[in-house]
Amino acid sequence: MAGRRLFRALIMGAPGSGKGTISERIVSDFGLKHLSSGDLLRSQILQKTDVGLQAQKYIDEGALVPDETMVALISAELKKLAEHSWLLDGFPRTRHQAEALHKVQPLDTVISLNVPFQVIIDRIKDRWVHLPSGRIYNTLFNPPKNPVSGARLADNDDYSPMTSRESAWSSGPTTRRTRSGSVLEVYQASAGPVIEFYRELGVLEEFSGSETNKIWPHVRRMLQQRIQ
Repeated sequence: MAGRRLFRALIMGAPGSGKGTISERIVSDFGLKHLSSGDLLRSQILQKTDVGLQAQKYIDEGALVPDETMVALISAELKKLAEHSWLLDGFPRTRHQAEALHKVQPLDTVISLNVPFQVIIDRIKDRWVHLPSGRIYNTLFNPPKNPVSGARLADNDDYSPMTSRESAWSSGPTTRRTRSGSVLEVYQASAGPVIEFYRELGVLEEFSGSETNKIWPHVRRMLQQRIQ
């Protein structure tokens, strides 16, 4: 990134929207540092830091980690990246968090991926997650390993059991459509005010479609124009 001005971006999208794939391509093609709030939280929890222990308490209770905790955690990480361009993923989740982030570090661009919910629901049925690490697999094109024929799907690194993405979202006795729909509705309700906040600031870039490979060229073209 030598010779370029620092560039700070956020990517938003519902679970299953292709956000992870798009993020990987942005990081690879443009050399941005990738800061995932989910990965950061998992790291803090595994290290049993004060923030991690506090976050684990809320997660165990089925509650959201408070805004103040998340803002402090992300702000501390952003200070470490003061000399780098970066892509933020998974934060902010509320307008209050967005406003707090804006005071700490205004964003150059916010990428919002709009994928039809039915497309996402169809995608999720093939997705499995390794809960301890957050690693995600797809039984169609990136399947986790089976250490023994007929055994339960296992993680590639430590062969521990996998959980279907839908089961990870909800343990209640609901149908696939209901579970997935509920999570997507929660995302829509929380993301709406955040998206509107960035629209008001004039930094929002929205990309709509049902195929990641067709959305990506438009995202890439926009970033090529912005990152100079």
